[in-house]
Amino acid sequence: MAHDIVFFLAPDDETAAATRLRGPGEAFDSVACRFIEPDSAIAEWDMYFEETSAEAPPVEQLLGWAWPEWVTAPLNDSVEVFALPQRLTRALTNASSAELEELAGRWTTRLRCEDGDDMTDDDLLAILQGVARLAAYAVNTGDGLYSWSF
Repeated sequence: MAHDIVFFLAPDDETAAATRLRGPGEAFDSVACRFIEPDSAIAEWDMYFEETSAEAPPVEQLLGWAWPEWVTAPLNDSVEVFALPQRLTRALTNASSAELEELAGRWTTRLRCEDGDDMTDDDLLAILQGVARLAAYAVNTGDGLYSWSF
């Protein structure tokens, strides 16, 4: 589980990869959270918009889903940068408040089952709403949407 996660905007993969050592910092529009697995979250969000369901997917189904691509793969320090899929970025941009609320509920249920009392204290709906705002900006500007984690 990643301790620190930042979803952020960058103009391209090269710029996003350059954040690897120190994180995106204040130079990038971002949404920060803690104690989630960003790759499984991104896959789950993508799955939700492709196969809409209020129920959390079985683990086997989630593991079989297309996971986000690394911009920089993790090394011994566990830092990794992912690019969010374009279709997910578009889906988040077009998501209604009700869809984000349903997805947050589903995501919360899965995390609670997996992590129990060790689940993040972050407001998952607020994270999704923040990432959706970043996605809308990315679609309008041509920037990419990324996740940095440690």
